[in-house]
Order: sequence, then structure tokens, then C-alpha cells
Amino acid sequence: MTTGIAARFAAAMDDLLGAAVPAPRLAVALSGGADSSCLAVLSHEWAVARGGSVVALIADHGLRAGSAAEAALTARRMAGLGIATEIVTLDIPSGAALQERARDARHKALADRAAGQGAIWLLFGHHAGDQAELRAMRARRGPGGAVGMAQFAGRHGVVLVRPLLGEDPATLRDELRRRGIGWVEDPSNADPRFERARIRAAGIEITGAEDCPTGAAGVWRDEEDGAAGFLAHHARLHPAGYATLTAGAVPRAVLAALIRVIGGAVYNAHSDSVARLARDLRPATLGGVRIMRWARRECWLLCREPASCAPPVAAVAGAVWDCRFRIRAVPAGARTIGALGEAAAAFRSRTGLPGAVLRGLPAFFDGGRVVAVPHCDRGPSAFLMFHPPGPAVPWR
Repeated sequence: MTTGIAARFAAAMDDLLGAAVPAPRLAVALSGGADSSCLAVLSHEWAVARGGSVVALIADHGLRAGSAAEAALTARRMAGLGIATEIVTLDIPSGAALQERARDARHKALADRAAGQGAIWLLFGHHAGDQAELRAMRARRGPGGAVGMAQFAGRHGVVLVRPLLGEDPATLRDELRRRGIGWVEDPSNADPRFERARIRAAGIEITGAEDCPTGAAGVWRDEEDGAAGFLAHHARLHPAGYATLTAGAVPRAVLAALIRVIGGAVYNAHSDSVARLARDLRPATLGGVRIMRWARRECWLLCREPASCAPPVAAVAGAVWDCRFRIRAVPAGARTIGALGEAAAAFRSRTGLPGAVLRGLPAFFDGGRVVAVPHCDRGPSAFLMFHPPGPAVPWR
């Protein structure tokens, strides 16, 4: 009978994905470290036992000398265990906030590759130690800041799953040693230039992910759990990238989620400004999103602040503009896609939408000429999907 960490992992996966899921196809984010290596082994056993399969995706960020050799070594180790692997090479320019940009690029690249491999679930090896460190880093952000990573979250078109959040990192290393499996150590984990390494060096208490959060963190989690119901009854998210609200006060988790989705951000803004606005909505601009009263519809309107929209990009199938709209087909003659801007004046009488919404709508251009505005039914049809980094409510 399976015991210990394998049994706990199986129970976590059955709870997160569903005990009866047929032939699961999983992707595992594999750094080569002990945590993700143990995750790959446990995931492979869990999936194969259910008629499924795993592909381990190794991201070579190229930020350290020797990273390519480490990726190749990790791939060989996994191949020896019968686990399919693929190395995803990243090109991350140097500059400020390097670790944050590298993390975001890694998540996006791995999610794209997982989807390309037919895997809707992308597993990460974050454990209880990572959770404790993240909570310590976020605690300064105010209400909700102390909440850590979710075990289950939608992002970049796949579902991120973290089944090891309740495990002590020492347990994962012990399991690899017991199986005779090696791993690589990332020296940046001990580099004092990075906040996480400094927190780790200072020492923090590691608790299981199942511990119930208390205080402000617990309140925030309760609001997150009720966000879907509130959105269903009081909000509408339009494919043109704006939202309407019929309530004058909203849960802060709902407002934060809407600002994130409409602004094309990856993470919710846990700030005092969000909390104040949620208690009493009023005209404001926050996170690149304008909040205004729409008198004609007798509701509140949240739309992209036109001045915050991304600059135009080349109009090619698959391109993403403003982190929110993905091009599926390009109308004839279109060269770029960008915000409609001042050309919105010609569409006000046709749509009835406020100018703030119209100016931020995606439009196809040929030089200075508007070729198509898909959400205004102008010009040749173009398949343009509202595709922000994550859904408004990522919780399962």
C-alpha cells in the first residue's frame, strides 16, 4: 500500500483535479531542484496509475553560467525515470526587477508550452517553506497581503496546480534520497541580493498549507471564495474588455479581480486604495482601470484607462495586445493593432458606449487609417478574443 508523501500527494491531486479524472495529461514545471524533481516523480506515478502521462518542462532562463548544462543534466535524469521532458529556452534581458520578470516570463512560456502539449494542468513544486516565505514578503502590503499562493488558479490559458503546499521541503529531499535520485542546487536561493533569500536566511516558521489563515488573511480568503457568486449576481464582464457593476459596494476581492482582469495584470492589487473603493465606489483610476458612473445604464463602469493602453503592435495571428486581446485572424489590409484613440469620435453615435470605453477599444490600422474595430462591427470581420492573463475568479 502507498504510504507517506506519495499517499498525501495522491490525496491532494484527487482533491484538486478530481479523483475520477480519466487519463490525466499533466505538465510539470521542472527547475531541476529537489522540490520540482520530487514533484515530477510523484506526478508521473500518479498520472500513469490513472492511464495518463506527464511531460516535464525545464525552463532554461540563461541567467547563470551553466544553466544550460543543468537543464540537460535534469533532462537526462528524468529520461532515466521514464519521464518525458522538454527544455524551454528563455531570453530575458538584464535590468531592474530581474527575478520578477524572469518568473513572469517563465510562467508564461511554460503555460504556452503546456497548452501546446495538450496539458491543461501545469504543476509547480512550491512547498510549505515557499508559502511561508511568500507570506512574509507580502505581509507588508496590507489586507490580504499575508495570503500566500493558491493551490489551484487559472492563468495564461492553463490551470496552475500546487499540490505540495502542505509539505516541508526536508520531506521532499528525504524522498529523493530514499529513491536515489539527485538534483541541482540553484545558488541564487542563497544570494542575499534577493528578498526571498534574506527572509530564508533570517529563519521563518514553516507550517502546513492546510492551516487556516487568521486575521486579515482569513477575511481576504473568505471574500475570494464568495467572489464568484457576487460576480454572477451583480457584474457583467464584456468581451470588449470592460465590466459593469450594479452594486455600490463590492467585496474587495471582487474589485481587485476586476481591476486585474480589465487592466491586463497577472496579480490582484492588495492595497488600501482597493479596500476603500470597495466599501464605497466612486470615480477613480486605479491599476490602469477607470471607474466611473454610467448614468445611461444606471450602473458602475470599469474600463481600461485609454492613456494606460499599450502602444500598437504588429497585427499577426496569435499576437497579444495590451496583455488582454489575442488576435485569431487578421482583417485584410491591417498592419497594426492598438487603441482606437481619438478615432473613437466616429463611433459614439453607433454604439452608445462612453468615450472612455471607445478610446481604449482594440482597433486594426493601416497606417493612420482604421481598418476594423471588431467590437463596433466596423470593417472586415476579425476574430479577436478577450484573453487576459487569468480569469476574474481563479478559485476552483
